[in-house]
Amino acid sequence: MTYKIKFGTDGWRGVIAEDYTFDNVRRAAQGFASYLLEQGYAGRGVVVGYDKRFHSENFAAATAEVLAANGLNVYLTDDATPTPVIAFEVVNKKACGAVNITASHNPPTDNGFKVRDPNGGAIDPEGLKRIEALIPDSVQEVKRIELRNALRDEKVVYFDATEAYKAHIQKLVDIQRIKDAGFTVVVDAMWGNGAGWFTDLLGGGKTKIIEIHNVRNPAFPEMKRPEPIRPNIDAGLKATLENKADVLLVTDGDADRCGIGDENGEFLNQLRVYALLALYLLEVRGERGDIVKTLSTTTMLNKLGKLYNVPVHETGVGFKYVAPKMIETNALIGGEESGGYAFRGNVPERDGILAGLYFLDFMVRTGKKPTALLKMLFDKVGEHFYDRVDTPFSGDRAVRERMILEAKPETLGGLKVTELVTVDGFQFKLEDGGWLLIRFSGTEPIMRVYCETTHPDKVKAILDDGLKVAGIT
Repeated sequence: MTYKIKFGTDGWRGVIAEDYTFDNVRRAAQGFASYLLEQGYAGRGVVVGYDKRFHSENFAAATAEVLAANGLNVYLTDDATPTPVIAFEVVNKKACGAVNITASHNPPTDNGFKVRDPNGGAIDPEGLKRIEALIPDSVQEVKRIELRNALRDEKVVYFDATEAYKAHIQKLVDIQRIKDAGFTVVVDAMWGNGAGWFTDLLGGGKTKIIEIHNVRNPAFPEMKRPEPIRPNIDAGLKATLENKADVLLVTDGDADRCGIGDENGEFLNQLRVYALLALYLLEVRGERGDIVKTLSTTTMLNKLGKLYNVPVHETGVGFKYVAPKMIETNALIGGEESGGYAFRGNVPERDGILAGLYFLDFMVRTGKKPTALLKMLFDKVGEHFYDRVDTPFSGDRAVRERMILEAKPETLGGLKVTELVTVDGFQFKLEDGGWLLIRFSGTEPIMRVYCETTHPDKVKAILDDGLKVAGIT
């Protein structure tokens, strides 16, 4: 039976050598090539990049062979390249899209196939469905030209994606000011594509950059997966304390997400970081514009929207929803619970490098360390507390979804349920303005239960009740 390639919230991911094989990657590439041709992009350029996972460069080469055989001109990165840099190069080279071989924050057993549109952003859900429909059932239906021949005919060209992006970034943030600040910054690259970037951008001044996990190791030692949340970042938090650093910056495997640790070696969760970045743009830089947030991220953004009189738009989970909304509204900032944030003036794609630089600039301009910045935020919107539980589930997903829908709890963690939103998963709004969300992952066979509340003593109780609603005890 033919393996069915399914695109989740951010492309297709699979287990290497089980379902993520060269033949299936070529089938996915043929589906994307057929989609681009259907859109009228014959003869246009496509950027292809990759991360540092097992065989990623070879999967990227296989993708390039298929795209080139379909009459597309391929720009193939000459090294592992951060996702935001690949996205920027789509616009910089006036390409019609991109393929990125990466599984982002997934376990080391996995790899993935991300696709991007001419804006460098995620393709919308209808486009993803069309790509799926165009994927051939057999690799025999895939067009392919050997890489050496494609290189000879200049249908595929290798290129260095770094310099143009670095020049672009320096138009968005004052790099020299950060270099002169005298910070000690620990950077955890999580064995991934973010390695070397902060050192290259900020080195040579008074600020000291200390990198850890900055070489290629597809096994991702000292972490379960390259996702910038605890416990994966515990080694980085420890290094922050050992080096008496001012801040910890963490980039995930493909460097599109950013995690932050404070000067005390404590993790600033991704909801707080999103609110802090929005506060930085609104208050410190004095910018105005719409905010786009997924329903799984913080209501602190809604409060900031009211304070600064800017619209806040809520979408389903994933940048396939966030990116189109950002383009539609020319949004100031867009983001999601996973630690991915995108910014106006850049491409509508998560950018862990720019997010980290903006956070450092926030520190420079205010003269505050991360704990003081968090207090500045809470003084405006009040304290908010968040946590998440990821759990495998068994049985039929549709049956479990029906069970959740029919549960109709009156309270969760002792707080009254005021509304149920089913835009993406099942979000139960709570009387304190908080929420509980039960959602099935679009990329892994797990169910996620998240919550945010203004009551620190109720986080566990809300999550426990949410697990019961989901049939997990």
